[in-house]
Amino acid sequence: MRVPNPIFDSEARLSWALAALAGVLGATAFTHSEGYFVTFMTGNAQRAVLGYFRHDVLMAITAGLLIVCFVAGVVTASVCRRRYWSAHPHGPTVLTTFSLVAATALDIIEDGWDVNMLDFAPIMLVVFGIGSLNTSFVKDGEVSIPLSYVTGTLVKMGQGIERHISGGTIADWLGYFLLFASFTLGGAIGGGISLVVNGTWMLVVATVICALTTGITYFHLDRRAVLD
Repeated sequence: MRVPNPIFDSEARLSWALAALAGVLGATAFTHSEGYFVTFMTGNAQRAVLGYFRHDVLMAITAGLLIVCFVAGVVTASVCRRRYWSAHPHGPTVLTTFSLVAATALDIIEDGWDVNMLDFAPIMLVVFGIGSLNTSFVKDGEVSIPLSYVTGTLVKMGQGIERHISGGTIADWLGYFLLFASFTLGGAIGGGISLVVNGTWMLVVATVICALTTGITYFHLDRRAVLD
């Protein structure tokens, strides 16, 4: 019996899809807002502190609020996973979809369908959803695949390359490279979409993509994982 390669198994393929989704969401916010980071909490942490040194209190406050929203998404998704999603290992994608639906609805209510630049309130909901999305892969109570934490992914990839050079195999780093490539591809796709639609419609597109991914994950992949 042939043993499946963990680099290309169903969990890995799903992680690529969700990392690409995170890239699309990051592009949505970055291209149609005041440059807010929705996936880059390291950058927000620095902005929250350095904004005061640049006499830009608004930048510092908004960056701090985005960090709070991200952590709130992680906490909420983790609580739901423990209490309600025992049969759905990747249930946090549902919370991400609801967050994007709420962000889209709020944006339409505030500004209609023709706005190009998104307000801060919808961005906060997007960040909450990305925080939730990052809890999609958990092992022994800890996140095993951080979908939007590119810095950590690159560190692990670099360590894997060193192990490969020292006598290991390509498997030591290829999985991390594919995860990074998926996130980057998602950003490129989001950037391409941003060239043809405004901010509101880009939120709509991102919500539809997330909903389709969630449907496949929740009703097919999670069910098969539980049966296995």
